[in-house]
Amino acid sequence: MKALQITQYGVISESLAIKTIAKPSLQNKDVLIAVKAASLNPIDYKIVGGYLKEMIALDLPATIAYDVSGVIVEKGREVDSFEIGDEVYARLPQEQMGTVAEFVAVNSEVIALKPSNLSFEEASALPLAGLTAIQALERVGIKKDDRVLIHAGSGGVGSFAIQYAKHKGAIVYTTTSTKNVDWVKALGADRVIDYKKENYKEVANKLDIVFDTLGGDYTLDAFEIIKEGGKVSSIAGSAPDEETAQMMGMKDYQLPEHLAALIQKKSAVYKLTWMQPNGEQLQLIKSLVEAGTIKPVIDLIYPFEKGVEAYEHLATGHAQGKVIISFSAHS
Repeated sequence: MKALQITQYGVISESLAIKTIAKPSLQNKDVLIAVKAASLNPIDYKIVGGYLKEMIALDLPATIAYDVSGVIVEKGREVDSFEIGDEVYARLPQEQMGTVAEFVAVNSEVIALKPSNLSFEEASALPLAGLTAIQALERVGIKKDDRVLIHAGSGGVGSFAIQYAKHKGAIVYTTTSTKNVDWVKALGADRVIDYKKENYKEVANKLDIVFDTLGGDYTLDAFEIIKEGGKVSSIAGSAPDEETAQMMGMKDYQLPEHLAALIQKKSAVYKLTWMQPNGEQLQLIKSLVEAGTIKPVIDLIYPFEKGVEAYEHLATGHAQGKVIISFSAHS
């Protein structure tokens, strides 16, 4: 079968190539998916660049990407919750990365039937972004009437988070650039902040929750604009909270002093979410999509043969929603 593989660490154009490799074999709990579409995420090109070598060890060459939608064509002996022919979608576990390929093997516990009202391309846009948003917002207990700031509302995670927060009844602020204001507003945000014209910290303050998708100073500045006892939920901060650190195997971990001081000053809650694949939450996303509550946001769809170009486009940071690689020409 053909697959888009990382052949070395470095720039995208020199480090990704289409290769012919063996079809994956199945473990007892796995299914084999004939891939129809795969969506791309920033973590993918960060892996290509070698920035995550210490956290994600790869035996190169390695097939890229985590999000997938397709059709089950084989299943392991212990799989009884899915049948051959089922149309499914998933975010693969870290150790099973490799969805930009004609076939992928994945543990059946992390997949779900794809939303019936979506194409394969649309369905593939949902898993990583949707699971990340849900897990990050639920870890800080988002609820009705919470005042929430979601950074980067035009991104894959941000655009899903806006819709999910509105589903939960929250009052949503979000940041984006001038060209994206109207379509981010159409996602349901109550107040869209054009960061090129406005200082978000002057518009959104005394918030219940800040959802930090950007990291760096944005993580620290979040503590300025939450209310006393407010919550900062990050997916991009440099320091995990104690619970996440334990989950990541970091023994005897302590929060950095400057972060601990900010938390104490506001009696705040701080969480850093390292998203985990979750089949049950994909079922929740499926139901929300079929009810019309959530819609995938897609920027561009590339054919498999132009996978390298797709990643180069994603890496510009200018995508409005998700970038997809489609195998539909091979179906």
